Amino acid sequence: MHKVNVGTDESGLPPYVKSTVVTVGTFDGVHRGHRDVVERLVARSRSLKIPSVLVTFEPHPLEIVNPLAAPLLLTTHDEKLEVLAETGIDYVAVLPFTADLAAYSAEDFVELILRRCFRLRELLIGFDHGFGRQRAGNVGVLRTLGERDGFRVDVVDPVATPDGHSVSSTFIRRAIAGGDLERAAASLGRLYSVSGRVIEGAQRGRTIGFPTLNLGPPPPRKLLPPEGVYAVRVQTPVGPVGGMMNLGPRPTFGDSATSIEVHLFDTAGEFYGAHVRIDFVARLRETRKFASAEHLAKQLRHDEREARNALTLLQLPGNLNG
Repeated sequence: MHKVNVGTDESGLPPYVKSTVVTVGTFDGVHRGHRDVVERLVARSRSLKIPSVLVTFEPHPLEIVNPLAAPLLLTTHDEKLEVLAETGIDYVAVLPFTADLAAYSAEDFVELILRRCFRLRELLIGFDHGFGRQRAGNVGVLRTLGERDGFRVDVVDPVATPDGHSVSSTFIRRAIAGGDLERAAASLGRLYSVSGRVIEGAQRGRTIGFPTLNLGPPPPRKLLPPEGVYAVRVQTPVGPVGGMMNLGPRPTFGDSATSIEVHLFDTAGEFYGAHVRIDFVARLRETRKFASAEHLAKQLRHDEREARNALTLLQLPGNLNG
């Protein structure tokens, strides 16, 4: 996958790319519905022997069009690119979303962005997609433009969860905000995660036998599940490792600030400065204050057993004692 720098008059595609098959969208979460679109895009590009291009936006369009309605994000910019890098797409173009771009009509967006910049030959979109001013570029409008200008439009039907819900970013946000990690993972097609860089903490965990990795604060628009203690899988520079995480304050030590700190199982080493991804496996309990550090350590030993069980039941890598 190549990321290309984008302006509103030049795509960044190599000059030898004469035509492409394109999809467009926010793709927050890169969930199972998005994956279906992307898989079809990649298959079609290989059939036609022309490159695939995924056009997305930064920031989320609602942050510009209607900031009060802008949702918290399932994937930050970097997280989204990390997931997309695994899909087989040839090019990901991140289009800066501005007030000027929001004012484009659907016809102008297709002509000036998709056709002129990205050399559109075929367009694949989700069934409920819309772009251009006031999202007027719906399926009917796009098909009319395609018939007029000679490009094909394919529409991908929704993907449903096992319990019959249509997979959508909105549905997944509600599940995560409510702590329903299992339902969120079923719609995402993977565990929900948060990424960050390891920073130096207060090192209190070392004094009670549970050293931790501390992450810097997540981006303010990143959606996090409810505060609590979680079983997690951590993607580290040395591979995936099981562990348990506290998300929230540390009331036993009088610290009310929200923190993300992870105790890794069966793993030693210094990770300061490393970029890690924390996959949420299961919520074990709420965050609460203990009478002393000794009482906290006793609870953490119980949490460790519960976390190892959760990792083992789900047959996830990184639990060396599973």
